[in-house]
Amino acid sequence: MKTFRAALAIAAKDLRIEWRTRTALLTSTVFAALVFLIFVFSRDTGGVSLATLAPSVLWVTLALAVVVALNRAFLLERENSALDGILLAPVSRSAVFWGKWLANLGFVLMIEGIAFPLWILFFGVGLRPALITVLLLAILAAVGFTAVGTVFSAMTVRTRFAELLLPVLLLPFMIPPLFFASQGTVRLFEGRPVTEILSWLKLLALYDVSFLAVATLLFPKVMDE
Repeated sequence: MKTFRAALAIAAKDLRIEWRTRTALLTSTVFAALVFLIFVFSRDTGGVSLATLAPSVLWVTLALAVVVALNRAFLLERENSALDGILLAPVSRSAVFWGKWLANLGFVLMIEGIAFPLWILFFGVGLRPALITVLLLAILAAVGFTAVGTVFSAMTVRTRFAELLLPVLLLPFMIPPLFFASQGTVRLFEGRPVTEILSWLKLLALYDVSFLAVATLLFPKVMDE
């Protein structure tokens, strides 16, 4: 219970700071909108339709926007020398991980909540029942993205080139959930029933549970280095 309360306090602190500045949220949202526009205007209008391009563009854009957002996961602690203070606090390292993960998950879900309407608008997706399942895929993918990203962000925060190193470390681990989510999205856009993508949903859930467990075990050692 103490670990849970500490995690919620850390998450609430990060979310309050982000809500005041909105730096990561605005940066990632503008970035996502610009990527959507680049794909819209750079495609061959006579060859590939927007509807065909939409599933792939969605996941590429969300993946890159997540990397931009996670670059700031421990930046405030580094700039204000607050990381040592958090580590000296009478809470477990696991509580620090869960708090930072909850905050990062909140950031990413907010970004997805803004990026989804933009994606629907720019690519003429239209409102359809399949979008509910696509949104579920996005939420499950966000859980895995942020679990891995929180650990790597803590690992790179003390390096001189954290902003460059984090994408190199994180993107390979984002390939499995991106593949699962994109395959499910393509099938939904082809009009397949939801039952046909249950396997992709299960794989995403398994990825999330596995990496949350691994990240919880690894995070204390990463912070003590």
